[in-house]
Amino acid sequence: MENRLKKIAKELRSYDEASLLQLWEKYHDIVKRFEPTQKWEESVLILGIIQSVHWKNQLFNLKWADSKKGKPHPYRKTPAKREEDRGESSQSVEKKKKGTGKVIDFKNSDWNGKNT
Repeated sequence: MENRLKKIAKELRSYDEASLLQLWEKYHDIVKRFEPTQKWEESVLILGIIQSVHWKNQLFNLKWADSKKGKPHPYRKTPAKREEDRGESSQSVEKKKKGTGKVIDFKNSDWNGKNT
């Protein structure tokens, strides 16, 4: 499974973001109108792909700009070391991990920043 995902990721990396974003509106409109069909499910995945490529490019550009400004790359710490630095016990960290997450509301704005 992982090898298949890596193959998909390599292919996605080669896609032109501008061309993908031209399709965003089409698939956003399809996804907004739920239908219990394979076409709708595929449209959700296509919209997710478009958004993923866009997000990846934004993140890449941000990190590239940071590196050009001479900002040091933070060294990677193990989760245990981060907990220790914050003075947290492993039990309190485990409690935090359970049920935490962030919900992103896609109803109020679209990917291009327009309110719907």
